[in-house]
Amino acid sequence: MSSFAKLGLNSKVKEVVCVDDSIATTEQAGIDFLTQLLNYPFWVQTYEDGSIRKNFAGIGFTYDEDRDAFIPQKPDGNYRLNEDTCLWELVE
Repeated sequence: MSSFAKLGLNSKVKEVVCVDDSIATTEQAGIDFLTQLLNYPFWVQTYEDGSIRKNFAGIGFTYDEDRDAFIPQKPDGNYRLNEDTCLWELVE
């Protein structure tokens, strides 16, 4: 199964859905299928192992197009974004 993140305003992930690999033979094929099925055009493929786009998308994550990465919500407190992992690290 291939996973796709549905993007809302400001590229926030609204949900993650799975598409059978026989349909999502490419990222674009999966996007086209979901766009037609759900009448919603903004999808990005996400990978459970984080091999592409740094992190597996979750609801509330942001897709950063420049970094081509899913970034979790920033926790409360003094955190900075690790550019290599696109995860938040506590600044001490």
